[in-house]
Amino acid sequence: MSFPTNFASDPRCTGFADSTSMDRRTLLQQFGMGFGGIALADILAGQNAAAATSEFDRMAALQHTAKAKRVIYLFQSGGPSQMDLYDYKPLLNKMQGQELPPEIRKGQRLTAMSGNQASLPLVGSPFQFKQHGESGAWLSEILPHTAEIADDLCFIKSVNTPAINHGPGVTFMQTGSQFPGRPSMGAWLDYGLGTENSNLPAFVVMVTKNKGGQPLVSRLWGSGFLPSRHQGVQFRPGEEAVLYVNNPNGIDFGSKRRMLDALLQLHRQQTAVAPDPVVETEIAQHELAFRMQTSIPEVTELSSEPDHIFEMYGEEARTPGTFAANCLLARRLCEKGVRFVQLYHPGWDQHGGLPGGIRTQCKETDKASAALVKDLKQRGLLEDTLVIWGGEFGRTNYCQGGLSSNFGRDHHPRCFTMWLAGGGVKPGTSYGTTDEFCYNVAENSVSVHDLHATYMHLLGIDHKQLTFRYQGRRFRLTDVHGEILAQVLA
Repeated sequence: MSFPTNFASDPRCTGFADSTSMDRRTLLQQFGMGFGGIALADILAGQNAAAATSEFDRMAALQHTAKAKRVIYLFQSGGPSQMDLYDYKPLLNKMQGQELPPEIRKGQRLTAMSGNQASLPLVGSPFQFKQHGESGAWLSEILPHTAEIADDLCFIKSVNTPAINHGPGVTFMQTGSQFPGRPSMGAWLDYGLGTENSNLPAFVVMVTKNKGGQPLVSRLWGSGFLPSRHQGVQFRPGEEAVLYVNNPNGIDFGSKRRMLDALLQLHRQQTAVAPDPVVETEIAQHELAFRMQTSIPEVTELSSEPDHIFEMYGEEARTPGTFAANCLLARRLCEKGVRFVQLYHPGWDQHGGLPGGIRTQCKETDKASAALVKDLKQRGLLEDTLVIWGGEFGRTNYCQGGLSSNFGRDHHPRCFTMWLAGGGVKPGTSYGTTDEFCYNVAENSVSVHDLHATYMHLLGIDHKQLTFRYQGRRFRLTDVHGEILAQVLA
């Protein structure tokens, strides 16, 4: 049997007149006695059912009163050394140079960077520790400004993760999975809670400029299988804070508005015939980008801040793209109703040269981190803003390579420290402990899923209920795990 090359003119192609202008949807509906249309209808029904189910899941997830309305996540990329910052372990100094006891290691895996060492010599912190505040929190001398807010913080010293390398570790901390492709925490919160300001993104990301270290890629703040409108929007230093938002040369504000109005009419004609969530997302993104042309310059203009604020955050806050400037901008974004602000500060991966390297990191972050908490508190925002500080894992108690005054530490996922402030968290407390070698959790182990469950609880979300149906199953940020840390709640 031969097939016609010109469907429109062939008499055997009854019902396919004017096929040159026929779209795929119409073709499937008419082809093969409509079986293509049946298949298409089944696909669309599945999409609509998933959307309806997801909408129901979002409503069901909001089952209790939120203590936090927004999140500022100060992510310290590379793995800060817990025993040089927060987890005081004098035994390591007493046993300096001695071998890590086998009964402490318990045969646990090491990275390829130190797993082949003939010796694993213990090394204590070169920094002095003191207790601070009424809570008596132990803090390193290289964190003088964080020490001033010790009574506002909740230290979690027993965090652990299955990830031992940076890629899986950062991905796990941001998305709840070591494997790429899942929605980030900010995307989940945008999906579940929506926005408070339609003129700004609900989820903003900033990376400290001119910092080396492990690469930070956009999938870490991506939307995964959630609609793309929930992904994080990266703000950059300079005149164009968000790429491709400003009009190109020759296009004025009025022309852009008329173009978007015409495009909106075309999209509405298309969705009136066949609803399409992708097209709906495109409309929403175009409109948001248009509104951001005026809202972003206003919120990113830091020069309007008084001098005493720059003194609080540090003079480097006057320089766009620094960690201090990003902290100040995070406060301004929260004031404008942005739901989730993620700051990434790379450079904590000190396999060598730790004494000097970690001093530099603290000089860049300590004052601004403390200033952010103080600033939020004096403005009445801290009580409903959850501030998170931490990295993807900690560092080893033994030296990587030969023991020297310029030593380094390897990755250590078995225990590390993070701190929380505001947003319904109990201030001036410490939860969880590690053994005297700072190698294993001794009490109250905290998983990444537990952290995520607790964050979501503080935001009024039941982490078990906020799900999205994808590829035949329901997904959530905490997968099938996660317990709320009731002891850290105020």
